[in-house]
Amino acid sequence: MKETIEFLNQALKKDTTLVIGVSGGADSMCLLHMVNQIKKQKNLKLIVAHINHGVRKESEEEATFVHDYCKKIQNTFEYKKLTFKNTTNFEANARVERYNFYHQIIKKYQANYLLTAHHGDDLTETILMRLTRGSTLEGYSGFGKLTKLENYTLIRPFVYTTKEEIENYVKDNNVEYRIDKTNQDEKYTRNRYRKVILPFLKKENKNVHKKFLKFSEELKEIENYLQKQTNTALTTCIDFDKVNLHEWKKLDIVLQKRVIKSFLKKEYQSDCNVLNNKHLEQIVNTCNSTKANVLLHLPLKKMLIKEYNALYFYHSSKKERQEYILEESVKWSETEKIVKVENDTSNSNFILRLNSKELALPLKVRTRYSGDKMEVKNLKGTKKIKDIFIDEKIPKEKRAFYPIVVDNKDTILWLPGLKKTNFDKKSTEYYDIIYKYVISEEKQNEEK
Repeated sequence: MKETIEFLNQALKKDTTLVIGVSGGADSMCLLHMVNQIKKQKNLKLIVAHINHGVRKESEEEATFVHDYCKKIQNTFEYKKLTFKNTTNFEANARVERYNFYHQIIKKYQANYLLTAHHGDDLTETILMRLTRGSTLEGYSGFGKLTKLENYTLIRPFVYTTKEEIENYVKDNNVEYRIDKTNQDEKYTRNRYRKVILPFLKKENKNVHKKFLKFSEELKEIENYLQKQTNTALTTCIDFDKVNLHEWKKLDIVLQKRVIKSFLKKEYQSDCNVLNNKHLEQIVNTCNSTKANVLLHLPLKKMLIKEYNALYFYHSSKKERQEYILEESVKWSETEKIVKVENDTSNSNFILRLNSKELALPLKVRTRYSGDKMEVKNLKGTKKIKDIFIDEKIPKEKRAFYPIVVDNKDTILWLPGLKKTNFDKKSTEYYDIIYKYVISEEKQNEEK
């Protein structure tokens, strides 16, 4: 325990407040006893946070035990009882609730530190479990001994220590504690690792936990370096809600994947766990595809679009309401825009000449609405926009956000590059407005 005590003395500053998560078991009671020994020396204010998970009949007695112990050694006691209506994924949900409670207590007392009693054996088990299940580089490193968060520092001083050393400490110092029998139940994955795999490793090397700690720390160093490189790459590759694939392709494959992961995390946020490595590989392959336009369907009904050198999520509710005032110009996408020009005598569908007196101004560019129709120039009657798209072989993924020019009464005037209405004037007729549909050379070559 020498390394742990030295680490604690170094990590904890004088005249500070700290919160300790205490269950009443040997590990947390050992930590509480140890910190309490240096409390006066460093003038520390100790807040003990106890969670009653409410799943064992012994829980109430354990809460009373921790409360009475805190009263005896004159430390503040904070308590919360959890209730779970749905016990699916109980361990993960309980962890979230536990740390939410800790954060509340830290905020309440403006604490500088949060201490938990996770030890070296716990770290070894965590790494082994994640290696077996699969994780990220950061995940494979397990947990750290010291993590600086926004308003406090999370400290796990027992990473140097084994369960056996903790049990010897509480025995030698007459520290009372409670035993949670569920820690022996092999229906829990961690317990199987603890009872079967860990003893085998310790026979090979009694200090194997220190090897795993070294492995963890080296992975964290690598992760920190890669994250700095990723942050730099993000500044050049991400433009608001799009990935610039021209810049992205300049990166090493490691950074390419990390940039895509960051982009996905921004979109999915707490739902990122629905994505896996197959999704990532599929997206990377799409980004490197020679196809100009690709639509990917991802979990939670999200659509990812690769359009030339841009990658972005398609949000139908936003795109269906997309509308811009058309004055001098509108940049519709990375590869297309509509601009006002002084003169152009061509008669293609890329040019629109108008008489402003025949229109309700201002003009607008918008996306398609359900049921949209237009009077196609030189044809009788109206035709559905949907049918025009089908006739012109416009890909399905592009139809929902193809630009449509309308006047202020929402009369459709122009499908840029496709069709015009009779509002369009010949070069020999009177007109005072000319607009041109401009697409990139790259897109023109693709469409030929």
